Amino acid sequence: MKIFIAGATGAVGLPLVRALSTLGHQVTGMTRPGRGSDRLREVGAEASFADAFDSNEVHKAIKAAAPDVVIDQLTWLPANPADIIKAMPSDTRLHREGGANLLAAAEKLGVGRYIMQSRGFYLQAAAGELADEAARLRYDAPGEIGESTRTIGAYEDRVLAFPSIDGIVLRYGFFYGPGTWYRPEGAIADQVRKGESAIIGEGNGVWSFVHIDDAVAATVASLAAEPGIYNVVDDHPLPVAEWLPAFARWVDAPEPPRLSVEDARKSAGEEAIYYHTRLTGASNRRAKEQLGFKPRPLLWKEA
Repeated sequence: MKIFIAGATGAVGLPLVRALSTLGHQVTGMTRPGRGSDRLREVGAEASFADAFDSNEVHKAIKAAAPDVVIDQLTWLPANPADIIKAMPSDTRLHREGGANLLAAAEKLGVGRYIMQSRGFYLQAAAGELADEAARLRYDAPGEIGESTRTIGAYEDRVLAFPSIDGIVLRYGFFYGPGTWYRPEGAIADQVRKGESAIIGEGNGVWSFVHIDDAVAATVASLAAEPGIYNVVDDHPLPVAEWLPAFARWVDAPEPPRLSVEDARKSAGEEAIYYHTRLTGASNRRAKEQLGFKPRPLLWKEA
């Protein structure tokens, strides 16, 4: 199978390229000139140079690759997670414009299947319940989070609406494991060791994580799955007040401090409060049933 991956050198992109190449697929990874192309060649993929914001470049790249499947793994994340809200407008634009360019080219060129990365941690659910695939993203979220969810939600709708394309939406949880922020030598561990990560308010916002390798396995499985939405998340979503102290123990860091909502509003902003107090977890039942998804237990859950 010929597969074209945009964002091919990102946290999911590169291990996905490696997995698909190992399985014998012909993979083309879209990237910008530089070290990324060397990484792709090392794992047996072709490198395609295109700017996601340039519709002509994207069209030419996909036409040259002539793929059966296009996979959008584009993200714009900062090196420092403390800058996530500052970087979110660029990430939102990447999904709005870059995603539109990819999808338009795939439709015009007759690509049969289109798989997009979405968010499994911004889903609407009642308190104490898990969001299934029928849940909408949180369009009423504050600030940049709301703008992001509205953009990605509209993108999901377009992917699923094309009658000529089998659209797949993979709503991943927060990534952890090799190459991510959430690992013993990652950026979040550094923050926790320095006492820079605090639990805001009650810390009752529930987070769904997923190991990066489990996310890759689910993405590979989606190549032959029924079109639609899948929540690619672990089995046991946890509130911040539980997972963050456990994570700190796992990485040999001190207990995270507490921060009141009022103080957080002054120092961190409404988006940070939202992360810690309003998020709800997601159900992975459909991914288990349709993708054979078998997520490992959260590595620090029992720490």
